[in-house]
Amino acid sequence: MDFIIQNLPQALMVLGIIALIIEVAVLGLSTIILLFFGLSLLITGFSMSIGILPDSLTTALWSNTVVTAILAIGLWKPLKKMQNRVDTKPVTNDFAELTFTLDDDVTDQGLTTYNYSGISWKLKSEQTITAGTRVYVMKKDVGVMWVKPVSQ
Repeated sequence: MDFIIQNLPQALMVLGIIALIIEVAVLGLSTIILLFFGLSLLITGFSMSIGILPDSLTTALWSNTVVTAILAIGLWKPLKKMQNRVDTKPVTNDFAELTFTLDDDVTDQGLTTYNYSGISWKLKSEQTITAGTRVYVMKKDVGVMWVKPVSQ
């Protein structure tokens, strides 16, 4: 304990970095509170190391309390808005260029199946497509591939 008290600014900065690593790497910025606390530990430790604040446990406690509150008030709404942002564009993946020839007719009822990558997928189409037609996957749902004829 004497070692920590003698090196309080450095100990606070190390604890701040550990808190930030846990928040970002382990929790994925899900709590945000640990982010404010880690930043306040870094700010307080840095302020003590350059001589702005005296290096005492009482100063560390009060400084962290005040700085955490200021960071929470100032950054809560922007960070919450950032967390709630949803990307609505469709995801491209290995289905994007999948084309094949139909063995059976395809309708919007999903009665036809196609085996791909070890999974039996239901095939659906907005229009009836006859067997023997070359199609491509235009979108996919859970267990369903929506197909369209390939235009020549």
